[in-house]
Amino acid sequence: MLHFVLQVQKFCLEEHLHCYGSARNEPSCPVEELCVSTTEELEAPWRMEKLSGKDKELIRSSWESLGKNKVPHGVIMFSRLFELDPALLSLFHYNTNCGNTQDCLSSPEFLEHVTKVMLVIDAAVSHLDDLHSLEDFLLNLGRKHQAVGVNPQSFAVVGESLLYMLQCNLGQAYTAPMRQAWLNMYGIVVAAMSQGWAENGEDKAD
Repeated sequence: MLHFVLQVQKFCLEEHLHCYGSARNEPSCPVEELCVSTTEELEAPWRMEKLSGKDKELIRSSWESLGKNKVPHGVIMFSRLFELDPALLSLFHYNTNCGNTQDCLSSPEFLEHVTKVMLVIDAAVSHLDDLHSLEDFLLNLGRKHQAVGVNPQSFAVVGESLLYMLQCNLGQAYTAPMRQAWLNMYGIVVAAMSQGWAENGEDKAD
């Protein structure tokens, strides 16, 4: 396991340097306006809408390579998440101290969580033609997030981190239509999770 953790860290360090460059604080981006996600866009009400055929094509083609290295790409995504909202570190309680990002990245338990998150994305990509078939699973996932204290506003930060990871790894292939396709899919996933989150909160209130 330790050897695997070290391999993941090496991969992520190389990808992080590729994204940031040697003297930049922002990720390099082939299309600069795609680097920034507007708060309004990511915090808009999530909707369960159908994806277009083009959306599905773009998502599948981009995930074909990324899905083969789920954990390293997932660690890049969570590294960005903790940069955007360090307070989220407090939600992770493992045998290994998770007081900072590096501690979390070194934790086998955290890597297991990363794997689960990436498998959710993988499941969504695999069910693009019928995302509604995942609705019960996503509702339950939303309930679990509510139970452990995740704020629903954090879903937008996760979305921004997902886009960052895609941008880092897709390079020139990360186009405006590609970005929008992933936003559309993410919106469907989070719409169901948000509903589950709200239902669980209502049950506790009662």
